[in-house]
Amino acid sequence: MSDTGASGTQGQPNPFLTDPGAGGNGFPPPPYLASSPEAKRKAAKSIDEHIEPDIRKGGVVADESTSTAVKAFGAKDGDGWVTSSGLKTAHATWSDQVKALLNRLASEKSALLATNTVLGGTDLQTGAGVKRIPSSFDGY
Repeated sequence: MSDTGASGTQGQPNPFLTDPGAGGNGFPPPPYLASSPEAKRKAAKSIDEHIEPDIRKGGVVADESTSTAVKAFGAKDGDGWVTSSGLKTAHATWSDQVKALLNRLASEKSALLATNTVLGGTDLQTGAGVKRIPSSFDGY
């Protein structure tokens, strides 16, 4: 591997990636995890404008394709293929999983937007509690 990264300079291999003995396990270090209200709003917007709609579009395509396949393997002379019922069962399971994913994304989006409110409210409550403690400096 001659990849450059956070600890390598342009044109030189990253020793963390090329030499596990250089203080790592051959994998790049995890990114610095920091968040800001702006980053959280951006992530929620991305979920709302791109991820959820794309999942729904993919679901529509899969619904149409599966319906066509179920009909193709369905009973034409009374029996039909076992594949048809298997596809119906698999599609029902898949549909439930897509619904669960969309619900999870909605809750993650909501949590991203509410985090700052929760933390800000906690800060205000803590500040109000500290202000109630009497101090000898209160008279000045």
